[in-house]
Amino acid sequence: MTHRIPAAFALLTLSLLSACSTTGTPAQASQPQARYTYVATVPLQAGDTRESLARAVGGEVLAWNEEGCVTGAANDCSALVGFTPKLGSAGVLSALSGRKVQVEANKDVFSGGGKTTAIANGTIAIWAGGTIAIWAGGTIAIWAGGEYSPIPQNSGLWQQIKLEQAQQLAPHVGEGVTVAVIDSGIDLQHPAFQGALADASTWRDFYAGDDVPQEEGVAGEGAYGHGTNVAGIILQIAPKAKIMPLRVLGADGSGDVASVTQAIRWAVEKGAQVINLSLGSAENSPAVQAAIDWATAQDVLVVASAGNENADHITYPAANASQGSAAPNLLSVGSVDPQDLKSSFSNYGAALEVVGPGENVYAPAPDGRMASWSGTSMAAPMTAGGLALALAEDLKVPVRSLTGAMAQTAGDIYAGGANASYTGLLGQGRLDLAAFLGQTIR
Repeated sequence: MTHRIPAAFALLTLSLLSACSTTGTPAQASQPQARYTYVATVPLQAGDTRESLARAVGGEVLAWNEEGCVTGAANDCSALVGFTPKLGSAGVLSALSGRKVQVEANKDVFSGGGKTTAIANGTIAIWAGGTIAIWAGGTIAIWAGGEYSPIPQNSGLWQQIKLEQAQQLAPHVGEGVTVAVIDSGIDLQHPAFQGALADASTWRDFYAGDDVPQEEGVAGEGAYGHGTNVAGIILQIAPKAKIMPLRVLGADGSGDVASVTQAIRWAVEKGAQVINLSLGSAENSPAVQAAIDWATAQDVLVVASAGNENADHITYPAANASQGSAAPNLLSVGSVDPQDLKSSFSNYGAALEVVGPGENVYAPAPDGRMASWSGTSMAAPMTAGGLALALAEDLKVPVRSLTGAMAQTAGDIYAGGANASYTGLLGQGRLDLAAFLGQTIR
């Protein structure tokens, strides 16, 4: 059941770790659709049908990708089949002779991450008279003396990544660009999102199996508010971009391989130019990576958070951002604090490409409120919004150069011995949107 916080709450400080257009009507608390223990990626052959393949594997066909059967793209000439030990077995799969069938765990493989640090009553004046989508209004009036007037609490963060200068360089502030937020859903009724969402025909809840990707849960617990915060960060960076909300995570922050895979393909098919994945897995999912490979081959840009375990390796799919066919259009993102020092929670490693200020980032929260979160999940949408700023302008570089340019123009976070223990393990530096746009747009 979705719970509401009484309006009497003014500000509540929490330290709870999570598992990390037109409006719709919020969904009732939903049960997840069938969640299989395993998924198999099965190459298609002539004569295959959904029914015959389901029978052969002993499961349910969740996705049928046949475009590559004509173009020769192997990863896009396959079906994704879900099954459990009771429905399928290694013996059944081996009966698909001559096919390279990839079997992997499905249930709860992915998680969103971060920490809610504060919740505020959202009825305050920041929502009055408009939405995030019109805060910029085509002008720079939202800035006064370097302070970000809609949410003053974020002023220091936005100064750190030079957002004011970036919005001056990119006056369309994301107009005409759609960013898919593959996450825990969003609060579809929040005033901040009115006029800021892609057409409702593009929305999807892959967790519940319906078309209403509404956040569900209890404030301060699990992933409730995670997707709303992520979407709100993107819109502060690129106020005229459109958000395509796609839900793949439950209230506890966990999600399945099948849902993430389907959501990536859906996002591309429905016209997203940027995909934000503020989620990750300890294991490399062949199915998810194949979907990303397919998306990036069509010049869709994908950003992924690095994880929040303070580990010396980053989560997948972010860990694949520096290798493979998707690398030119896939960006891995970690977190630093306001002094450009590694956040205590941020994962790090040679595969990390860029970092952003991911601590205490304020954005919309469910039930019309505002909240701050900390996590690499909050740094990733800053880069997604920055890519949207560039895509809305006249580029002087190919789209496939954008994620590389974003990393290459990052600010130095190693000078003077800073981050000495992590030299070369925090990417090329901290996101600098003004430098990035200066190199990529006319």
